[in-house]
Amino acid sequence: MDYSYSFLILLLPFLSFLVLGLAGMKMSHKVAGLVGTTFMGVVFALSVYTAFEYFVGQGRGADGLYPTLTAWHFTWLDFGTIFNAHLIFDVGFRLTPISAMMLVVITTVSFMVHIYSFGYMHGEKGFQRYYAFLSLFTMSMLGLVVATNIFQMYLFWELVGVCSYLLIGFYYPQHAAVAASKKAFIVTRFADLFFLIGILFYSFYVGTFDFDISQMTPDQVERLQNASWILPTALFLMFIGGAGKSAMFPLHIWLPDAMEGPTPVSALIHAATMVVAGVYQVACLFPIWIEFAPDTLHYVAYIAAFTAFYAAAVACCQSDIKRVLAFSTISQIGFMLVALGVCMPEAKEAVTVVSKTTAEYADGNGLGYMAGMFHLFTHAMFKACLFLCAGCIIHTVGSNEKKYMGGLRKYMPYTHWTFLISCLAIAGIPFFSGFCSKDEILVACYKFSPVMGVVMSGIAAMTAFYMFRLYYVIFWGKSYYESNKSNPEVHKPHEAPAAMTFPLVFLSIITVVVGVLGTLHVFEFGKFVSANGLAFSTHTDWTVASVSTILALGGIALATFMYKGETTPLADYLAKTFPRLHEAAYRRFYLDEVWMFVTHKIIFRCVSTPIAWFDRHVVDGTFNFLAWASNAAGESVRSWQSGDVRQYAVWFLTGTVALTLILLCI
Repeated sequence: MDYSYSFLILLLPFLSFLVLGLAGMKMSHKVAGLVGTTFMGVVFALSVYTAFEYFVGQGRGADGLYPTLTAWHFTWLDFGTIFNAHLIFDVGFRLTPISAMMLVVITTVSFMVHIYSFGYMHGEKGFQRYYAFLSLFTMSMLGLVVATNIFQMYLFWELVGVCSYLLIGFYYPQHAAVAASKKAFIVTRFADLFFLIGILFYSFYVGTFDFDISQMTPDQVERLQNASWILPTALFLMFIGGAGKSAMFPLHIWLPDAMEGPTPVSALIHAATMVVAGVYQVACLFPIWIEFAPDTLHYVAYIAAFTAFYAAAVACCQSDIKRVLAFSTISQIGFMLVALGVCMPEAKEAVTVVSKTTAEYADGNGLGYMAGMFHLFTHAMFKACLFLCAGCIIHTVGSNEKKYMGGLRKYMPYTHWTFLISCLAIAGIPFFSGFCSKDEILVACYKFSPVMGVVMSGIAAMTAFYMFRLYYVIFWGKSYYESNKSNPEVHKPHEAPAAMTFPLVFLSIITVVVGVLGTLHVFEFGKFVSANGLAFSTHTDWTVASVSTILALGGIALATFMYKGETTPLADYLAKTFPRLHEAAYRRFYLDEVWMFVTHKIIFRCVSTPIAWFDRHVVDGTFNFLAWASNAAGESVRSWQSGDVRQYAVWFLTGTVALTLILLCI
């Protein structure tokens, strides 16, 4: 297949950024929005076409696997022969099953966010700047997922971080937005340092930046095998960078505060794209992980499982609806990384399969890889929908706090139904997309360890509970408007404009269609879907599926009992009975305070302060002394350079006589 057009997928959003960044202020809001949205619509169409051609037009090879293709590449930097190898930095466009899927995920959500922002950001100062930053972010994320080597991934990885900083701090006149953007930038940059160190270890010992073993030369493969002793360390260092981007414990602290940015930004960056960069990084390096560091990969699963539980517990007590969704995102990213981490070494040959043959090919051990990637896709759609629904609610209520909501189902029908669909999906109810991907993760967890399976099943039940807690509080709880409509400052809620509701409906349709096809496939009625490789569902254990569905329904039933009415006596009773636990969960178990203590009391006071003293008094003092000495020496001989010829003649004659006398004495 000819993918020569694929350079446009990266070029067009970059051109949109340049046009809006350089000429946007001369455009009206409507024109700037149309420019950004049109560019993104074309990129969306090209990405869907590319994925279709790859999965259907290209198809599988004779071995039943989808091939790895490089549409184009060129050498940007040639480092010459270093590390006993000819090291070069190529930039290119690499197509694999997961990169093709990510093209669809990124451009779908970005296109919907561009449309949605027409209504949400209407009249905002900096509207053109906002669309320019959206375009740059989309280009950066696309460049990351099609990277042909780990150096290119790191380059776009850093661009994604910069764009996140710009978008989180979009409302820069507000102190909270500035603080949140700096927090996100500092935490992720700290993690990225470890990513860079891991890359340096890897390239030094392997002699290449390539991570696709099938594309390596025999010499590089030999060096890779000889470096097996250092690869677990290098890979885990890279994972720390991914943990920063994907907000894994304890580097998660930036994500909840990032909700200070515009809500569409939360949908794009912090639900569907940037936060899954860490998952994508582990998935890209998965053949190396599973070959050379399977035990270390299991530690990734343990970290992710703890993060998923921690975030779910915190989400149960939050009052800011965007922060509930933020912690939900952290928990679901944990599910994805757990799925990758519980894979066994036998799965190394199955990482490019996107069909039911994965379980058969690797005796079920590759299931976690497939389940994690499938959950990445499904989560992107329903979580983006949830964030955009939250934006509609905030748009009409004027606050993120749930106490200003309640009873909104009567005033916002489109938002209500799309929010409900997404809640059913994330809860894992059959015929919704989350059911298929979540249950495959649980099956993989039980295959790895019954304890891991039980833990993740419990977290899945917690997910159903806190999401329906949020749903009932917003749409069924006591109406703030009905209780305060005599107040002229309280406005009647209303449905969002069409520009904002269309993306909700579109994303909900994807959630339902994927869920129905996946569930029918599970029920053996949809095998025709997998014939052309379009089915994601690979394996279902009916015991696991039944138990997880019962647990999800139990979580929903508990949330219904506690929060559906206009009063919540049981919830209030529990909060009063266990005030310390409730306060701890609400305060995120004081992790922010711990980080503040570590950074300010230990790092700044015990480490940074002595280093700063040494820098000012020793390093600066040394150079200040050298500068003073040079200046003093110059001043001492300054009188010799008077410009007086007679003085020069005297010195010349004096020197000559002195030199003559010395020579005569010798």
